[in-house]
Amino acid sequence: MRNERGMMRLDGKVAVVTGGAGGIGRGIVRAFVKEGARVLVVDINDEAGRALEAEFDGEARYLGIDISKHENASRIRDAANEAFGPVSVLVNNAHASRQAPLIEVTQEMLDLSFGTGFYPTLWLMQACYEQLKETNGSVINFASGAGIDGLPTQGSYAAAKEAIRAISRVAANEWATDGINVNAISPLALTEGIQAYIAANPEVEEPMLSKTPMHRLGDPEHDIGRVAVFLASDDASYMTGQTLMVDGGSIKLR
Repeated sequence: MRNERGMMRLDGKVAVVTGGAGGIGRGIVRAFVKEGARVLVVDINDEAGRALEAEFDGEARYLGIDISKHENASRIRDAANEAFGPVSVLVNNAHASRQAPLIEVTQEMLDLSFGTGFYPTLWLMQACYEQLKETNGSVINFASGAGIDGLPTQGSYAAAKEAIRAISRVAANEWATDGINVNAISPLALTEGIQAYIAANPEVEEPMLSKTPMHRLGDPEHDIGRVAVFLASDDASYMTGQTLMVDGGSIKLR
């Protein structure tokens, strides 16, 4: 969508999107490119990543790399810079976890959740800081209703997501004078993973929808991606430290 000056909302922006080859990440990549951004898609699904790269013919570049290794944060930043220029939008979307009752949560489960979610979010924020400062950039992190509401069997995931919200607020306070805004999205979307879960457990769909006033699950591109476009754009330059509930009204923060 072009503004009154004929520019798309993310013209000139260079974005990094982790977990960008599928689900919400892919929706964000598509929404960003359609608004003029150039995007480094970071994932470990080579087939899906290369397909997304081909879809946009030069405006998206795929990087297959493991974000759980600390040294790869600077490699991701450098790859984006080499491909398109300094990073101006960092989207920390990737996160893996396993469910279990709290009494059964193991160190391995915590290590998986923090190692793919919290730590890479922090490392990439640190690695990209100087470029974000140079570009008056934006950080978009991801929260979850699992953490905000404390959903059963989500102990390791909820803990990591709330830790991400905490460092997002810290960064918002510390980096505001650097011209960097830092916000979080808490989404509810019909991703491939949710589709598979509903197909295997059809009894969960109606209770899930009944808790959502809009009575539907969001679209990764048109619902979640469009909010990410807003946060990455100049329209959100006076917003920082916030958690945006993009969940059809399921949770109302106070």
